[in-house]
Amino acid sequence: MADSTSPSPASLNTLFDEASSLRERYDPVRLADADIVPLLQLPSAKAVFGHNATDESALARVAREEIPYTTFLSEKARAVSQAPVEGLTVEQQRSQLLHVGLAALFGFLQSNVTGPPLDFNPAELIIPATLRPDAAALRAVRAHVIRDLSVDGEAAYKLTPNVELFAVAKALLADADVLLANGPVVARTARVRVNFLHQKMLSEVTGTLQDAIYNDVNELERIVLSDKCTAQEKGRYLLERATIHTHHSFDAKARKDLEQAAAERKFEFALTGKLGKRTKFQDRDISQLVILAKSADDVSETVGSSEANDTPSGPKKLDLNDDTLLESISFTKKNGQQSEDKQVTVQDENLPPALADLDPGNQPKLDPVDSAILLALASAITNTSPEDGLTREETAPYATRVLEGGSSNWQIYTQALLVRSRVEGYKSRTVERSVLQMQALVDQVIADTATSDAQAGTSVEEPTTFLPRPEESESASAAERLEYIWILNSSTRWDLESELATRWVNLGGLRTALDIYERLQMWAEAALCYAATEREDKANFLVRRQLYQPTGTDLDDDNEKFDGPELNPLPADAPRLFCILGDINTDPTMYERAWDVSNSRYARAQRSLARHYLTMKPPALDKAEDAYLKSLHINRLNHGAWFALGCVQLELQKWNDAINAFTRTRKREALAALQRAAQLKHTDARIWDNVLTVAASIPPPYTPFREVITAQKRVIELLGAKNGEKCIDLPILGLLIDHLVTAYDYENLLIVDPTAPDSSAKVIRSGTIAGQILSLVDDNIVPLITHSAPLWLLVSRVELFRERPSKAFEAHEKAWRATVASNTQGAFQMGEEKNWLDVVKATERLVRDGYARYGPMDKEGQTLAEGQEAEMVAKDWRFKARSAVRGVLGKGKDFWEDSEGWLRLKELQTEVGSS
Repeated sequence: MADSTSPSPASLNTLFDEASSLRERYDPVRLADADIVPLLQLPSAKAVFGHNATDESALARVAREEIPYTTFLSEKARAVSQAPVEGLTVEQQRSQLLHVGLAALFGFLQSNVTGPPLDFNPAELIIPATLRPDAAALRAVRAHVIRDLSVDGEAAYKLTPNVELFAVAKALLADADVLLANGPVVARTARVRVNFLHQKMLSEVTGTLQDAIYNDVNELERIVLSDKCTAQEKGRYLLERATIHTHHSFDAKARKDLEQAAAERKFEFALTGKLGKRTKFQDRDISQLVILAKSADDVSETVGSSEANDTPSGPKKLDLNDDTLLESISFTKKNGQQSEDKQVTVQDENLPPALADLDPGNQPKLDPVDSAILLALASAITNTSPEDGLTREETAPYATRVLEGGSSNWQIYTQALLVRSRVEGYKSRTVERSVLQMQALVDQVIADTATSDAQAGTSVEEPTTFLPRPEESESASAAERLEYIWILNSSTRWDLESELATRWVNLGGLRTALDIYERLQMWAEAALCYAATEREDKANFLVRRQLYQPTGTDLDDDNEKFDGPELNPLPADAPRLFCILGDINTDPTMYERAWDVSNSRYARAQRSLARHYLTMKPPALDKAEDAYLKSLHINRLNHGAWFALGCVQLELQKWNDAINAFTRTRKREALAALQRAAQLKHTDARIWDNVLTVAASIPPPYTPFREVITAQKRVIELLGAKNGEKCIDLPILGLLIDHLVTAYDYENLLIVDPTAPDSSAKVIRSGTIAGQILSLVDDNIVPLITHSAPLWLLVSRVELFRERPSKAFEAHEKAWRATVASNTQGAFQMGEEKNWLDVVKATERLVRDGYARYGPMDKEGQTLAEGQEAEMVAKDWRFKARSAVRGVLGKGKDFWEDSEGWLRLKELQTEVGSS
């Protein structure tokens, strides 16, 4: 496999064998820490990197910047895959290239996301010596690689460390389509991961990468969710896809995948309320939000906030040290003393058996993948509405469960600390720990990803940290930290530092934030920071310095004017910088320049132009619409742009175009826009029907029931006279009635009628959602029903809820009659079996669910004297049942005697008595 001078550890042969035998399995490849360097030194790897003497002419072109090094790598990968070295077969060669690409990818993640520091110099292993004769040449190669990572005008971070590792991974796993021979699952999984990491490295989401990612994700779904993969593999795939959804702001899709992942893994969890104390001064227990969770298999011994037997692997968790809040919730012990006024939460009644007996303060340790599911749910919830207080309250318990549940994986524990820090940043009593914990995590990541590179002129000083660095025995290997990296929404070191700077800005620590931005050379963020504090002059100075040549010679002079010609070449993030300059100076020509320099690919430039047109007096609506359309041509999945376009089209009275735009956006935003459209055109039934559909499609517990009710009423008002019961949306009405009968107690809806002479008379509490649903049914639905059996059955459910069994009885009869009437010709005259079976089923439902259920009940509204028996709803219900069955049998005798349906009715006749 290699020559005598190349390392050949036995583990590499095992890796290659695994990849060959597990081609249809999801994520089969694992690399130990010691595997990365030997893989990058394989002959096939050196051939791809350009270390052979035959590559000198091509490398000279790279040195002259005629072609990027990434292009060179992709071309070499294709060539090497077709001409194996050292006598290997094509299949063996491609298997090696797959592992080389993965080794480079893991090395890049180790040096930029997880740590610990690399113990090798990537540039020396990868970049040929002719391209790095000195530090300046090496920096130029890396700068060119970073520039080549720009997509749709969005640039990667200009100082990305060890970017040559990512260039190799990108070339081998994504750009050069030579790895599909390793199996569609392995190759597509690797490509998704590289492209997704590339997406996360850019300043904003790009349509080009998004399309590539989801093309492979959809293909993987077909394979992985089939019977070829285990439940555990399906769960990990769904969790990884949910992470991708969350990054692209598809929160509803993310939550759906996470729920399915938990189901595949048989992981049970619930957000519920348990009695306990949250502050040091509480004198009684009140309900506290908590996540109860249990993995399908016991991971290890029970570990809780009060009885931890081991220390979880991960960075240090900072204590709260607050004079009021407890470090963690003190839950009421099941066998302890409880106050007489016991509080029972509604959720407790619905808990799965596996969770019902869990002690919330001493729960079992979770499987790492299950911990990742909880953290992903927290991220999806936060994405939906990060500024909403209730949402933050709901998010915190997810991270707390992972932290106090004793997660055994370093990176998962780190992510849990990060999620908790983000949540706590909004509360006055936890904001201090939030920032300090974030600072500690940033310091840890910086220390753990610092890699000395003397050739490139990088400082080799030991990084300083807020907290003492853990001893080597307390840390974790790269393999452990990377094991679950793809199912975590992890951030790069520079993104974490940028987030910390933003946190300091929010706290008023402008100087600290600027120090971070300037050290990272994030000039766009620094300019935005100055602009936000009304220092537009300084913001202008920082941005123009990146785009234009100086008019003087002293570049360090704060009074220097950068009013000369544009730099050549412009920086990779020039489109963004031009847009920021346009924002600062309200100059639309800067947006146009951003569009030009990106070769008409920077969607944000057109969005900024559109917003500018809307601020004009009067607004240039046609130009704004055109600009939004251009931006969406580049990035079709930008929900905000679709929403804004829909609003513009409403103002232009392009109703159909607006409806199309709103169907592309987020449901809540679409609902708000459609409600605005309904206000502007109150008599357009199509708009109200869209309001109804979108409002009802928002899943519980966030369904806006009032909007659903209002929209259905309005549709009936506009179309009822013409279309009758057909204008009623049956599934949506069913959703409303499901909510009514499961969420409310009828007695609690009644209040004393102030207008009635009898003080005991009661009426429905009309202001509630339940009262509005009942009003909709009584005043709008029932008057329209003519031939719809499903509608009468829904009415029957409502009448039972209202404790009116005689009305429910009548509604069941009407449903049966409607079914028989609509199927008479087909069942009894044409001999259509489907119609016949519909009648049979309706008759069974009438007898068993209607007559037998409601007939023996006491009729409502009776005032009984002492000793008087209550009147039944239908004393003769058995006679009615026999008559109904006998009538259907008589009509169906000619066509259906001795058929399956006939025998079912004869059995039903026996149940109610044949006499």
